[in-house]
Amino acid sequence: MRSPLLVNATELLRQPGARCRIEVAVSQSDVAIDDDRLSGDVAVAVDLEASIDDIIVSGQLSVAWSDECRRCLRPLSGILEVDIEERYAPQPDPTDDAYPITGGQLDLTPMVREEILLAIPHAPLCRPDCPGLCPVCGADLQEGPCGCDTTTRDERWAVLDQLRDDVQP
Repeated sequence: MRSPLLVNATELLRQPGARCRIEVAVSQSDVAIDDDRLSGDVAVAVDLEASIDDIIVSGQLSVAWSDECRRCLRPLSGILEVDIEERYAPQPDPTDDAYPITGGQLDLTPMVREEILLAIPHAPLCRPDCPGLCPVCGADLQEGPCGCDTTTRDERWAVLDQLRDDVQP
């Protein structure tokens, strides 16, 4: 079965300025993504535009994701949306970052995989000012102060703490 992310580039390159729209949903396994934070299909909505010697691919990728806040461990979920603009060339220069057009075919699979994996938040927050959990009792500080004494100092850092205290007015 032919992949929906495999495009005949020969026809596009024959006519500079030619455009093609691709809107398809592909399974994560079709693009070799195996990440528990992602769920469902990857939606691919891109425009391909040919120039004299390359093809510009621009558009958006999206997939559902879920994780937990790195500070308070609350569950998070949403839609990961990735705006893309990439270049494909028949014979890319080794110093160029263009994807190759091989055998007259443009394969969007590696680009989709890379863009999605790079866009996954690695340390998401439920909100920018999330106070997290109390280091003493583990209470969620978003629900209010827990009353623990957090001014305990580590004696290994006592000399540095003293220096900081001496400098502060």
